Amino acid sequence: MLKELARAKVNLTLDILGVRADGYHEVSMIMQTIELADEVTLKKISGGVELSMNATGIIGGENIPDDERNLAWRAALELQKFCGKDLGVVIELVKKIPAAAGLAGGSADAAAVIRGMNRLYELNLTETELCTIGARVGSDVPFCLIGGTCLAEGRGEILTRLTPIKKFNVVLAKPDGEISTAWAYKNYDANPATTHPPTQEIIAQLKRGDYDAAFKNFSNVLESVALKKIPAVTDCKKNFLSAGASVALMSGSGPTVFALTDDDASVERIAASVDAAQVFVTKTF
Repeated sequence: MLKELARAKVNLTLDILGVRADGYHEVSMIMQTIELADEVTLKKISGGVELSMNATGIIGGENIPDDERNLAWRAALELQKFCGKDLGVVIELVKKIPAAAGLAGGSADAAAVIRGMNRLYELNLTETELCTIGARVGSDVPFCLIGGTCLAEGRGEILTRLTPIKKFNVVLAKPDGEISTAWAYKNYDANPATTHPPTQEIIAQLKRGDYDAAFKNFSNVLESVALKKIPAVTDCKKNFLSAGASVALMSGSGPTVFALTDDDASVERIAASVDAAQVFVTKTF
């Protein structure tokens, strides 16, 4: 038996460059791992996949499937297929990351299963092999396997490690409501953004530690789509900034909004500034 932490992510930027021939969207995103994490326990069994889940700590947890539709289950199957062996596993999930929130909770679980089964069965798979398996499960899974600060391109699976950002406090606010990734991209296609984040400029600013300049350029082109369905996204951003956050932005396809600050004294004030279904305080990782 072993345990893995499945850490969430936030998008420091999210840009959509168009629709690819395979139907996926071409993206360019700066991704950052945070400390908020699900807990994943893995145990060997003679064959197959079994999954149990405790999602009582998050709103909407009852809607997360606990069968083969769950990305953690699918990750175990894909690893078995890759290795050509029935590497039986029991997966126990304790959910701490909100669902359908733009924080890659399902992808993080899948990455933890792939990483954990590699250890559990002493497979000695390379990082490239692990990411190949992960990409078959979901576009965010390779990033969740690598973590840190990365530029994600292609459909999200082409990763470039970036200079790690310094440690920031992170306040997350998830308003009522859920936004599926499919819904967000479909509605974005109907009303694409006219302005886009200057991704390479931001990368250069982060590399030299010019966070004030980078924060001004952070942007998520899916925000305009999300706020039409959940207007509270705008309210969360405004309240975070008014309370002293250095930057506030929606993560992924939303609706979670995150705030960053390196001022420890302001964290409680920022967290108290929003009226959201759930608020979490964590740090970058």
